[in-house]
Amino acid sequence: MNEQTLPAYILIETPNQLEPLLAALDRVDEVALDTEADNMFHYRTRVCLLQFLVDGHIFLVDVLAPLPLDALWEKLATKHLLMHGSDFDLRLLADLCQFRPKSIFDTMLAAQLLNRQRIGLAALLEQHFGVILDKEGQKANWSKRPLTKKLLDYAALDVWHLPALRDILTRELAQLDRLDWLDQQCQRQIESGLLGFPRDDENDWRIGRAERLRGRGLGVLHAVWHWREEWAQNLDVPPFKVCSSDLLLSIAYAAEDGDSLEGIMAKVNLGKRHDRLAPTLTTALRQGMGRDPQTLPRRRRSDTAPLTQAEVALQDRIKADRDRIAAGLAIEATLIANRAQLALIARDPAKLDEILLPWQADLLRDEPSLKSV
Repeated sequence: MNEQTLPAYILIETPNQLEPLLAALDRVDEVALDTEADNMFHYRTRVCLLQFLVDGHIFLVDVLAPLPLDALWEKLATKHLLMHGSDFDLRLLADLCQFRPKSIFDTMLAAQLLNRQRIGLAALLEQHFGVILDKEGQKANWSKRPLTKKLLDYAALDVWHLPALRDILTRELAQLDRLDWLDQQCQRQIESGLLGFPRDDENDWRIGRAERLRGRGLGVLHAVWHWREEWAQNLDVPPFKVCSSDLLLSIAYAAEDGDSLEGIMAKVNLGKRHDRLAPTLTTALRQGMGRDPQTLPRRRRSDTAPLTQAEVALQDRIKADRDRIAAGLAIEATLIANRAQLALIARDPAKLDEILLPWQADLLRDEPSLKSV
């Protein structure tokens, strides 16, 4: 980051520091907002820092400090928010305090609709303002206190340029008559964000290539996945810091192929925690090998029922129409309909307007693939 471009900011860590932020919120209709979380360092994700640009001033709120934030959420819910990549942030805030924004302008969604090849905030800030964000901020432990000046500088820049970036993207979207598309995308983002993060499901252990397993490899994958979850909770780290999903799958596939417990464990390397974790992994492996796959949780039929041959053919025709339209508009085809949505439409074309946003459905509605059904 260029030291000369760093904006000033106020760090709020005590209750008596909140008043200037609350007063500033009363003066505006629009706020730039970002969050920082600790999902790379702890098992349960927490909001650690809130960044606000309000009336030309940056406020950084330490959410891990003992602050009364009810008034903040109440005022913020009445404002139009400028955000970048808001899906994660909105889910965080929904889980934290059931926060629902009035409306948003998401600069990442706008960049997608403009077919920008690089849609990350760092890339957009470099392109339009010559700002280079420190990549360390993306990987930092935001739950560690005190926060360093370097991290606070990084956090401030996340919101400082959002109004100017919004103005640039708005002009380009207006020229293409896509502002309504963005409004629809943003509204859907709000609705999906209100759901928070997915709750634990009995089939979460079915990761990666699990669908190719048929025999004892299924029981092993179920056992070692839950082994990893238990250790992640005990150590208070994300599961990937216990071991990778690739390792879990390789263990399951080795068991499926008939390898012995000893043979599998001889190939396993758990890094610096190997001596501590290996005995319990051996126990989990033994339990998984002895489990009847028929006793494992089953997926609901609606999750796995394959398309009929006729539906697959229809899906291919819709996809061809979608790809042709996307090429003509110079946008990513999945912005119109992704693979899962294509399958749903092929299964029941009458639900087109339930599955897609209005702008997406309007692009496909009169195409040959759907006019023929």
